[in-house]
Amino acid sequence: MKNTILYCLAAASTTLSFFFERTPDATTSSSAPVIAEASLLPSFLDGSTPADATTASRDSLAYHYYAQTLGVDLAFNENKDLLRTVTDWIGTPYRYGSNSKKGTDCSGFVTRVFQEVYGITLKRSSRSMFENVKRVNKDQMEAGDLVFFRRGPGQPIYHVGIYIKDGKFAHSATNGGVMISSLNQPYYHRNFYAAGRIENE
Repeated sequence: MKNTILYCLAAASTTLSFFFERTPDATTSSSAPVIAEASLLPSFLDGSTPADATTASRDSLAYHYYAQTLGVDLAFNENKDLLRTVTDWIGTPYRYGSNSKKGTDCSGFVTRVFQEVYGITLKRSSRSMFENVKRVNKDQMEAGDLVFFRRGPGQPIYHVGIYIKDGKFAHSATNGGVMISSLNQPYYHRNFYAAGRIENE
């Protein structure tokens, strides 16, 4: 669906460019047609070639799609690979011990996303992941940081997700599979333990 929209916009942009051609004045020595500046996205006119405008248009549509699907406000400069990969996994059912599109648990989902987006191989359990992160403050989290949960002081870490933005994180939950949730939801707010950043060596 998203590819169809992108192709349609690109085709429409190309078609419109033909309507804005005008015949050169008789006094003009050049025989090349003069093209009036016209675009579906005027903000891309300054210094942009048609190819640049088409690419920017595609990027804009993609970011809008990710923002809507993930429920976050994007600045259009976020890691598009991360957003696309997480979006592609949304709706995958929960399956303990698995990490495929047929079913995945929380740590399986995280390992697959990190492999696909960053080329990083993480340890398979949420507890092992926690041992290999650099701790970050909750108010300094960035997209791609890991969020860890436990059920009280002294309890082991039992769940992990990937922070996206605006307090939202992606994870595979036992009651719904891969989804986007908010750290402000009472359950996750109560059980949030720490955030950590994987540093690519």
